[in-house]
Amino acid sequence: MTFYFTGIRSFPKLWKSNPYLGLGPGHSSLSVFLKDCYGIKNQEKWFSLKTVCPQNTKAMNLLVAKARYVRKKDEGSSKQVSADSHMFAAGAAKKRSQMNPLSKEHVLPPVKNIFQLPTKPLNSEEWDKLKEDFKEKANFENWIISQMIKCHSSVDVAKSVLAWVAAKNNGIVGYDLLVKYLYLCVFHKQTSEIIDVYEIMKARYKRLESGAYTLLIRGLIHTDRWREALLLLEDIKKVMIPSKKNYNDCIQGALFHQDVNVAWNLYQELLGHDIVPMLETLKAFFDFGKDMKGDQYSNKLQDILLYLRNNQLYPGESFAHSIKTWFESVPGEHWKGQFTTIQQSGQCLGCGKTVESIHLSSEEYEFLKEKIMRDVIDGGDQYKKTTPQELKRFQNFVKYHPPFDIVIDGLNVAKMFPKARESQVLLDVVSQLAKQNLQVLVLGRKHMLKQNSRWRKDDMEKVQKQASFFFADNISEDDPFLLYATLHSGNHCKFITKDLMRDHKACLPDAKTQRLFFKWQQGHQLAIVSKHPGSKVTFQHILIYDTVVQTTGDSWHIPYDDDVVERYSYEVPTKWLCLHRKT
Repeated sequence: MTFYFTGIRSFPKLWKSNPYLGLGPGHSSLSVFLKDCYGIKNQEKWFSLKTVCPQNTKAMNLLVAKARYVRKKDEGSSKQVSADSHMFAAGAAKKRSQMNPLSKEHVLPPVKNIFQLPTKPLNSEEWDKLKEDFKEKANFENWIISQMIKCHSSVDVAKSVLAWVAAKNNGIVGYDLLVKYLYLCVFHKQTSEIIDVYEIMKARYKRLESGAYTLLIRGLIHTDRWREALLLLEDIKKVMIPSKKNYNDCIQGALFHQDVNVAWNLYQELLGHDIVPMLETLKAFFDFGKDMKGDQYSNKLQDILLYLRNNQLYPGESFAHSIKTWFESVPGEHWKGQFTTIQQSGQCLGCGKTVESIHLSSEEYEFLKEKIMRDVIDGGDQYKKTTPQELKRFQNFVKYHPPFDIVIDGLNVAKMFPKARESQVLLDVVSQLAKQNLQVLVLGRKHMLKQNSRWRKDDMEKVQKQASFFFADNISEDDPFLLYATLHSGNHCKFITKDLMRDHKACLPDAKTQRLFFKWQQGHQLAIVSKHPGSKVTFQHILIYDTVVQTTGDSWHIPYDDDVVERYSYEVPTKWLCLHRKT
């Protein structure tokens, strides 16, 4: 794919001052791929790239001409680096990882030839010399501009690469090179350059590939031609469903230009595709809402909060501040917000109200029980590691025993403390629970009954005197048995395992059932925190309140992610935004 640079005559005249090779930003061994920042994927180019009209000479000449008149900078001045922007600044690595998440397959080996990237435009002879120095690099032109992308080099330097390539190739510049140049223009928010590249692409090609569309959309939204980003979104729709980033950019552009109806329609369209929006998209609606009056927009924002609730999504700290600011800005409502925590009792330390219980209603419990029995136990993959006969034997075992209070994954629990003897760990846990007059079921494997250094026969005999025991075949899967026994015993029954049950949650058919399962799991799974010498075992308390966005009408309680705490998907936030209406 090529573009033609026309009207270029004397390249030495393009630079008015001697080029300067300065020290570039620190070299990184991680490649900043376009897909990381803008969702560009190395995929088959599914858009037609056929020329649809003669070369847009005016736009192309404008782009090249700009390379002639790069503003002359003071060569004697040194670059000033702010105290919080250097690579060793506190939190810099975490911020980089959040902005540019790179999967392992995208990690490249360290670059052997560390060199100083140009900090000012070079002329053709100087680029020729640099290429000769790095002649082992295949396709030097694309390689050098990729290095510029890594280090976020200036647009002027990148433009001199394009001019050099055009001079060598009768005005022809490769498509990939121009898209990488576009990336730098978008990163540095050089809107005039973005529009020039857009004009070139629009003139030559009917449709582009997804990466160029994504960059152009993001580049156009903050210009007075932002509505053309919506046209590009429509082009994408002809081939595929746009990404959440494409929708986010168009929504942000519409809000930036005060067109809330377009933004909301795009948001509804995104939800219609069952796409989970970016949290920054939702935050943008709250930031925009500070200047909006009337119940109609307020209702829209409350719908967003209910969406967070129904999908168990948590705003980040900045988003939580935007929510607080909006509530407190609503005229005549007298909302007051504060950041707080919830006590173990479920009482909010901010307003004193008790938040929602973690326990499922009887209807929710029966619904979840039926789904798990059907999709995890009867329809799951447990037959790969057990037999229908053994499962039937276990079901009969549970049927003829009274309901259990605690179900223990025996092998899992016994291995929680590697330095201790496994049978002793299990005995200590069971003994402590039995002293509380609890009906305990231990799920084990047949090999646990054989005497060895890890499993002493006398320990296991003591366990069996204090609890019911079911020994499955050594190859059997424990989890389906554990779920079956716990659910069959009733809503009061708890279970002990360090397994997070993510595979079984994934077997459930829809998001509603998965959320109910997670809610039930949080309210029923006991965790062993520590084991002290002797038999003392410490259990972590089970949450008695639900960690979701919730409201009573005159109050809202919104759990949010603390910026300094990395939370895994199977965990819940501990910080809350409490909002209540002052009377």
